Amino acid sequence: MSKKTPIYSRNEDQALFLLIKKRDREAFTILYYKYHAYLYSVAFRYLKDEDMAADTVQHVFIKLWETTKALNIDINVKNYLYTMTKNHILNQIRDNKETVSLNYINAQQEIKDKSDIVQLMEEQQTIDVLHKGINSLPPQKRRVCQLKLEEGVTNQKIADEMGISVHTVKSHYRESLKILRDYFQKIQMLLF
Repeated sequence: MSKKTPIYSRNEDQALFLLIKKRDREAFTILYYKYHAYLYSVAFRYLKDEDMAADTVQHVFIKLWETTKALNIDINVKNYLYTMTKNHILNQIRDNKETVSLNYINAQQEIKDKSDIVQLMEEQQTIDVLHKGINSLPPQKRRVCQLKLEEGVTNQKIADEMGISVHTVKSHYRESLKILRDYFQKIQMLLF
C-alpha cells in the first residue's frame, strides 16, 4: 500500500518555480493561489492593516515574477516568499514608522504560524497522554515518576522522602519507563 504524497510538496514548488523561470503564467497562478492567503496572513499580522497587507502580497508576487528568471539558485519557495514578505514589511515599517512599528512589535509576540499552533497542540496532547500514563502506574512508581519528571527531584531526595533506597528509586523509575513505553506504543497503535 503506497502512501499518498501531499498535494503540494516541496518538489512541486520546485517544478512550479522552474516553470515560472520560463515565464509560465499558469505555474505562476498556481503558486499565487497556493501562497496568497499565507503571505497575506503574515503581512496582516505585522502591519495590522488590510490594504497594506494586500499591497505587500501584490508587491511580493510582482517581484517574484520580475526576479525569478534571474535566480540561479535552488530555493525553498515558501521560505523565499516568506523572506520577501518580511523584507517588504520591514521596509513598510521603516517608511511608515508611526503607523506600523508598534503593530510589528506586538506581532513578534504572537505565534508565528499555524503550524506552531498545531505543534503546540500536539505537544500538549503528548503531555496529557504522559500524565494519564503516569497516573495509571502503581502508587510508588507513580510517585517516583512525578517527583523525577515533573519536579526534577534527585534520586537521593526521592529516596529520603519516600523512605526507600536509591537503588529502589532507580528500579521503580526504570520499570516505570518500560511501562510508559508500552503504554505509548498501545496509544500509537490505536491512533494509527
